[in-house]
Amino acid sequence: MRKPLSGLSISLGWVQLASYLVLILGIGGFVITTPQRLMHVEAARLGAIAAYIVRAAFWAVFIVGLGDAIISFLRVEGLLSYFVGTDLEKQLGISRFRGTYVHMPLVGLACIIAYFKKTLGFSWLALLVVVAELQIVIARFVFSYEQAFMGDLVRFWYAGLFLFASAYALVEEGHVRVDVMYAGFGPRGKAWVNILGCVLLGVPLCWVIISLGMWSKAAVINSPILAFETTQAGFGMYVKYLMAGFLAVFAVSMLVQFMNYFLANAAELRDEPGRPARPGGLND
Repeated sequence: MRKPLSGLSISLGWVQLASYLVLILGIGGFVITTPQRLMHVEAARLGAIAAYIVRAAFWAVFIVGLGDAIISFLRVEGLLSYFVGTDLEKQLGISRFRGTYVHMPLVGLACIIAYFKKTLGFSWLALLVVVAELQIVIARFVFSYEQAFMGDLVRFWYAGLFLFASAYALVEEGHVRVDVMYAGFGPRGKAWVNILGCVLLGVPLCWVIISLGMWSKAAVINSPILAFETTQAGFGMYVKYLMAGFLAVFAVSMLVQFMNYFLANAAELRDEPGRPARPGGLND
């Protein structure tokens, strides 16, 4: 049987519970004391946050994938020591070292680029996936050359393309609707459908992903990240743990965007002045 919690564990538990209560009370107090803030303005702010998260994730996938693939190529060909020395070459063969001193700075660089560059190029990432797969085919069947990192790069970029482009499509309203009755509804009817969809389907799904994936150290998202998990191929890319983090980024970006949808459609129901003619999710 497990030992009952005591001492520091109980204290930390109370601190965590208190932080939740403070957060809830803070949000409630903010809403009550700022009645002049319009919902569609807050929705636009949430949309900008979601767009930034997706942009940062896109650049992180591109830069980290390219950088790690170059390191893996130089390692497998025995060329890395000529550029960084023998000691650093050995360190770069350790996943925790590479993740901390190579991947994390590149992710930080991606966040900076995403702040200044407001456009995205998921179509270019799709093209890069095709190019990466094409070079595998050419290298294998023309030059009889294939390494583990080549397939890892395709999987890494494709995973980012699938998950982050899904959130990006929601941000840009590029997702596909399967309309049965929705197309015949008026603006208020569409607003109600979107609100109920966010509350009953979208937000709960995101919270399920976040809670199940990050509930404990052994959860499916936390465990690979904390261990800097890699593939079994010694000279493959060391990015498997980041692919687990893709799920968290996907859930958070979708959650923020669903809140954008919720507020935008609530503003439609309240007939707020100055709201956009076509708020998020209202397609006439």
